[in-house]
Amino acid sequence: MKVILLADVQGVGKQQQVIDVKSGYANNFLFKKGLAVVANDENMKALNEQLAIKRAEEAAIKAEAERVRDVIKGQSVKVTASGGPDGKLYGSITSIDIASSIKDQFGEDIDKRKIILASPIKSAGTYTVKCKLHAGVETEFYAVVTVK
Repeated sequence: MKVILLADVQGVGKQQQVIDVKSGYANNFLFKKGLAVVANDENMKALNEQLAIKRAEEAAIKAEAERVRDVIKGQSVKVTASGGPDGKLYGSITSIDIASSIKDQFGEDIDKRKIILASPIKSAGTYTVKCKLHAGVETEFYAVVTVK
């Protein structure tokens, strides 16, 4: 019996997947728990519409990530922090500080979790920073750290 899963079922399949299961399993477990529906023409049409909407949303998110990548690619982001006269910072520069500087300088709101630092920044200088905006959309830019 072909069914459409409405939720992830361990060992069976993932949500919105069309699978073939035994009718007893479908009737006695999947349907009763609300985990699946019969894969008839009406339900398949609804599934295809949902998948088309999901693909369109994903394409819009990726296009936005590519636009942000083009804005910050190769740019220098200026970050100032308090520190000593020898260039050592009193703390360290984190991805939060870099995301805030990007917001101030370029007007782009980037999630701090998308900024990847190779190591903590603890002194003044220029550092290469990677940013993974979306699956397959990555860029590098420079963080120019100065002491105030």
